[in-house]
Amino acid sequence: MKNRIRELRKNLGMTQEELAGAVGVTRQTIIALEKGRYNPSLLLAHRIKLALKERHIEDVFILEDHE
Repeated sequence: MKNRIRELRKNLGMTQEELAGAVGVTRQTIIALEKGRYNPSLLLAHRIKLALKERHIEDVFILEDHE
């Protein structure tokens, strides 16, 4: 799953550490998410979209179609 976490976080002037604190995970988790190595739970995805001031989870996470 692709995501726009880094882009949206930087647009807000937010560090990885600040985002991690806002959503209750470690900075290492944010790094893994930004690199696409980890797919978040629905709850974490919701927390991230709120912290990044987005209306929809789909504004942050892009589900790739594998046809």
